[in-house]
Formats: sequence, C-alpha cells, structure tokens
Amino acid sequence: MPEQIEDPVLRQRLAFTTTHDDDGTEVLHVETWLDPGGGVTPHVHPAMEERFEVLDGTVSFLTGRTWTPYAAGQTALVPPGTRHAYRNDTDATAHMVCHVRPPSTLQAFLEDAAALGRAGLTTRQALPRSPRALMIAGLLVEENAEMVALGFPPLPPRPLQRLAMAPLAALARRRGYRPGRVAEKLGV
Repeated sequence: MPEQIEDPVLRQRLAFTTTHDDDGTEVLHVETWLDPGGGVTPHVHPAMEERFEVLDGTVSFLTGRTWTPYAAGQTALVPPGTRHAYRNDTDATAHMVCHVRPPSTLQAFLEDAAALGRAGLTTRQALPRSPRALMIAGLLVEENAEMVALGFPPLPPRPLQRLAMAPLAALARRRGYRPGRVAEKLGV
C-alpha cells in the first residue's frame, strides 16, 4: 500500500498511485480517507477531469452550486472547468478514490498543501496564518496556476491573483522553498 499523507487541516489522509489507460494516458489515483467534518473548499481545475468513486461511507459533492450526497458504490464526475468541492457531513470516516486525467501537478500540490497544514501554517479554510505561510502559498498558487483556480473565499480574478503571487513566489524561492518539496523544507 502506498504511503499515506496526512492533512490535518482538511481532515483527510491521501495515498497516490499512477497507472496508464489503454491508450497510454497517465491517470493519477488519489485514495482518500475523509474524517468527519473534513473536506476541501470550492475550486476549479481548468483542464482536469476528476472521477470520485465512493468506496465506503457518504461524501457530499458540490458541483456548480448544488451539494449532493454520494454513498458507497456511487461515482461523482467533475468535468474540466467545473467549480467543485467535497465534504464529509457524517460522523464516520468516508473512503473514496479520485481518478484524475491528466494528473498535471495535482499530487505535488496536495502534498505541499498538507505539509502547510501539518506545520500549523493554515486555518481550517486552508488560508495562510502568517507571512511565511502566505509566501509559501504564493509559490504554490504560481506554480500550479494552470492546474487549479481557487474559488473560496471570493478571491480576485485569476490575472490579479497571479500578479499578487509572483513576488511572494520569488521570495519563497529565494528562501529555499521548492514546489513538491515544501514538507522537506518545513521538516514535517
């Protein structure tokens, strides 16, 4: 079994594997154990499809503006460009796997975001708690701008986000932070 990455802020544990479709297309599989009260805030993947297969328990998915519960055996499809989120509103841990096409930089982004949570640098809404956290977040937003657009809380338009994050990302790089290696630098 692959190593699990703990994200205490989003109250989930993640394990990653990669396979290929028959046509050679790479697929990232993100196995997730979602604790009660856990979940992610609304966001958009401009060019990525996610297929969430609920294996155990119930997970509520937001697609567009509607929350819908999915039970074990059901699959939620999120096409590219769709605003979405998920959460566990129950009192039991839910288990699901997300099949991601194309994987892009999703695994490194999730590992880095979880590291910020383990280091105590983010709020329950996964927002930066300190100038250092904001600097690292700037690096992650800039590095993953083509993969994900944040959708909560209401943020400025993407071009303004990118403009604001560029100096933060440059500062983070000068201080030795690298995308996909945040946990190592933070020692978590």
